Amino acid sequence: MPDARLAEAAGLARAIALEICHAEVVPVSAWRPATLIGQGKVEELAARIEAIREAGGRLDVVVVDAAVSPVQQRNLERDLKAKVIDRTGLILEIFGARARTREGRLQVELAHLSYQRSRLVRSWTHLERQRGGFGFLGGPGESQLEMDRRIIGERITRIKAELEQVVNTRGLHRRARQKVPYPVVALVGYTNAGKSTLFNRLTRAEVFAKDLLFATLDPTMRAVKLPSGRQVILSDTVGFISDLPTHLVAAFRATLEEVVAADLVLHVRDMSHPDHPAQAEDVRGVLATLGVTPEGGHRILEAWNKIDNLAPEQRQMLENQIERQADAMAISALDGSGCDRLLQRIDSELAGSQVQLDITLPASDGASLAWLHRHGEVKAMREAEGVLHLAVALSPGDVGRWEKRRGMGND
Repeated sequence: MPDARLAEAAGLARAIALEICHAEVVPVSAWRPATLIGQGKVEELAARIEAIREAGGRLDVVVVDAAVSPVQQRNLERDLKAKVIDRTGLILEIFGARARTREGRLQVELAHLSYQRSRLVRSWTHLERQRGGFGFLGGPGESQLEMDRRIIGERITRIKAELEQVVNTRGLHRRARQKVPYPVVALVGYTNAGKSTLFNRLTRAEVFAKDLLFATLDPTMRAVKLPSGRQVILSDTVGFISDLPTHLVAAFRATLEEVVAADLVLHVRDMSHPDHPAQAEDVRGVLATLGVTPEGGHRILEAWNKIDNLAPEQRQMLENQIERQADAMAISALDGSGCDRLLQRIDSELAGSQVQLDITLPASDGASLAWLHRHGEVKAMREAEGVLHLAVALSPGDVGRWEKRRGMGND
């Protein structure tokens, strides 16, 4: 839907405080190697920019919602007499403005450098001057372009090494949580689908949430108590978007590892958006690149959000559709509609993976009884002649830990 795509591009621009002077859909019958769009349209846009400036307006940036090659960018900047950035460049600017943690800033810098390195081509004539060699046998030396590419490559290598440490640290934290352990529920979704608002609703936290594309970037984790009393960790991750550059996905892989390792993935969808089916496919595509699919053994539940924005008849149609779709829940993160039922559904989804055990303990073994209460759900308990008989539900990981505990004599 071109209009929805145009509105999204305008939203991306506003996300970094750009004021929109003009926005339009430009039909392209064939992509021009020199300027992407036809020369006639380039001249029309140049005249429009000039008219805005003559009327006293200020126009500094032209955003092209597509991938623009370095040559096309140079030619468009020359003809339009304005800075030109493409979709990737715009998303990178937003990510740079949103990153707060050291990890987030490293990931953004890595993505920026990977993008910049692709811009270093022969069209950058100011980088082609040679730096002389040494001695009489020195050759023409290293061009400025080659040196800049080498410097960027070295910085990328250093950042990847630092991010590898982040991955290792995250792995240690994950293993520490597994010892507690609490199941992890990861929120994923298209940017601006309402993930952070839902996160705040379920955790009573105050994570920055606004009707803004990529309002949050760094992952946030909080504990949530489910209706059964079971504790889970809820993880809010970076929003996805269509045509997300592959090097951006690669840069944020460390963050998205929380999604890969999650016990349940909660896909938050904005059902009031006119293009929500395509957005859902984009999210599923990114998840597939991470190996997160139902076929791969991952449990994915959809939260159909923003039903408060729907007309009554649309809302009823949605409710009827959900009755035929077992893996979806209708909610409004803003007013809380359906959120209690969502927590109950998460509870039942996680309980479905538990193993039911019949355990006997000496009535004096308070430590083991306390361990079972902390790590599982004690469904029934009776005492007879100094012995406790319990029916306990444990996760598969906790079953192994319990057996190891009993084998070490801690019973």
